[in-house]
Amino acid sequence: MNITKNLLLELGTEELPPKSLRTLAQALHDNFVNQLKDLGLCFSSSKWYATPRRLALIVKDLDSKQRDAEVEIRGPAVKAAFDASGKPTNAALGWARSNGIDISQAQRLKTEKGEWLYFKSFKEGQDTVSLVPDLFVKSLKSLPIPRLMHWGDKREEFVRPVHSLCMLFGQDIIPGTILGVKSDRIIKGHRFLGNQFLSVESADTYVEQLKKEGAVVVDYEERKASVISQVKAVADSVGGIADLDDSLVEEVTSIVENPHIFKASFDEHFLSVPAEALVYTMKGDQKYFPIYDHSGKLMACFAFASNINPSDPSSLIAGNERVIRPRLSDAEFFFNTDRKHRLESFFPRLKKIIYQKDIGTLAYRTETVRKLAAYIAEKIGADINKADRAAYLSKCDLATTMVTEFTDTQGIMGMHYAELDGEDKDVYEAIFQAYQPRYAGDTIPSKPVQIAVSLAEKFVTLVGIFGIGMLPKGDKDPFGLRRAAIGVIRIIIENEIELDFADVICKACSLLSDKLKNKDTEANVLDFILNRLKFFYQDRGIDGQIFASVMSIKTSSLLDFDKRVKAVAAFKQMPESVDLAAAYKRISNILNKSEVNSHIIKPNLLKDQAEKKLAKHLELLAPVVKDLYASCEYQKAMSKMSEIREDVDDFFEKVMVNDKDEAVKANRLAILIQLKEMLAATADISVLY
Repeated sequence: MNITKNLLLELGTEELPPKSLRTLAQALHDNFVNQLKDLGLCFSSSKWYATPRRLALIVKDLDSKQRDAEVEIRGPAVKAAFDASGKPTNAALGWARSNGIDISQAQRLKTEKGEWLYFKSFKEGQDTVSLVPDLFVKSLKSLPIPRLMHWGDKREEFVRPVHSLCMLFGQDIIPGTILGVKSDRIIKGHRFLGNQFLSVESADTYVEQLKKEGAVVVDYEERKASVISQVKAVADSVGGIADLDDSLVEEVTSIVENPHIFKASFDEHFLSVPAEALVYTMKGDQKYFPIYDHSGKLMACFAFASNINPSDPSSLIAGNERVIRPRLSDAEFFFNTDRKHRLESFFPRLKKIIYQKDIGTLAYRTETVRKLAAYIAEKIGADINKADRAAYLSKCDLATTMVTEFTDTQGIMGMHYAELDGEDKDVYEAIFQAYQPRYAGDTIPSKPVQIAVSLAEKFVTLVGIFGIGMLPKGDKDPFGLRRAAIGVIRIIIENEIELDFADVICKACSLLSDKLKNKDTEANVLDFILNRLKFFYQDRGIDGQIFASVMSIKTSSLLDFDKRVKAVAAFKQMPESVDLAAAYKRISNILNKSEVNSHIIKPNLLKDQAEKKLAKHLELLAPVVKDLYASCEYQKAMSKMSEIREDVDDFFEKVMVNDKDEAVKANRLAILIQLKEMLAATADISVLY
């Protein structure tokens, strides 16, 4: 009977990078657990743990030993194992020697492909304890760490200096040295709360001991939930709603080992500054949680996390208030400095800011966006003058003091400054919305002017960067081309805009013609957007076959493409789709071997009842389906076409297409040509199954 125990692994370090803590802990867990599975070691469950100063995992009910196994090892083919006189060849002798046997011990294995040497070997399972240290080392070496470091006089490398190692199988220490540290049950507790050092009794008691004795909440998700709960409580106490941005919550969770949340405040006069600038410094620099009232207005208070919990927190609160004051003062100063000038007055400065050395300045790029925005505006019925004005102002804030210091406020500050200058609402909203969507799930522009400017911004980016040959490689995409392509797709499809995006790409290429070094820019950008379109539908649960079927139709309208995808997806759910797809394949195969291309059906040449019935059904369906296709009602058209399935099945069952009479044969081929044209009008359904 294989005894099971819980396994604990903990690596104690100096403060780990907070933005990578979850990734490191999850990767360590996955690497280790996958190795256990590969070795055939069974367990009931596993879980990773992490704090700023440790990476840990617990595997529950882990086998104490690998199961014994009988292994069959195949050698060379018999004809290659012995020469003409029956003596073993070097290949056979080498195989036997490498497996620790004499050639005489080898057995014969007969298969359909020939006869082979083989032998059965009994492999005794290894103790888990003997395997764990090496598995842990391999798991650590496979972590996604961009840059390793040395510490002290040690030769070992890791993301941060390592100070402790605890490997326990049940209550027993697993001996071993990893990254220069010997395994021990002594681990570190909280720096200031509880015991700074504690002795772990067993893997079973690890989590509770750390919490009770060491004042450390080692469970990451428990710590995160505590942060959220406490921040909400602080916001509730002032009648507000906290900004619980997940990336901020994650970072705070990764900074503290035992979170304690407090409320602090700042002078209300700072609220005259656009909230985004204040929030940027609160969240980005200080990791504070802004609080808003129920109307969405920023309040003059915030929540912050601490790793300590003093009985009198007044000094702690005052210290954080003192820290934030100069940062808010900076934001106020930048804002007041910028407001001495109108937003448009910053445009000349764009002539001195290089966007990209092969493309030129931000001013040049802005002028290109202006022209394309006006072109798109005309196509979609937006106000051309407003689109032009918004595009002209869209990058002016990049030359302002505020955006220079707080780069993440680009677009946002431009919007606020334009509004304060008295610009039209469509204009100032378009300045910010030109950047949307900024991330997955972000909102998109929904008004014509804003749509025109945002699309122009993205098409100019795509064409310009592809035009100078700087295509994204791997996960490197410094100009956000993937985001731009998805933005184009979302804006057009979700707003149901009828726009020939291939035409817009062509226009952008003509506007940037003197900058383009890549002769295939237009085709490259088109293919890139279509490739991202595949991922767009994957995220929405549309399988690859449906996408591939529609790709056979050469359409440059994303809205039309979307209608076809939805139609094919609905068609695939119909019981008739399987048979019709099979029939379509059969039709295509027949027609590919035929030289007949006439689709005119002659009634006088119809002989069998089955072909008469199919021809009549086609005659009745044709005008109905044609009208539906003309109005782009693809789903209705495909639903209507499904009605012909029984007649198609009957035709192939009872009618010989390749009749001896060439005229009859040609007439039957004409039926198939008409049928194929109607079935293929939406998509190539042959690839669905």
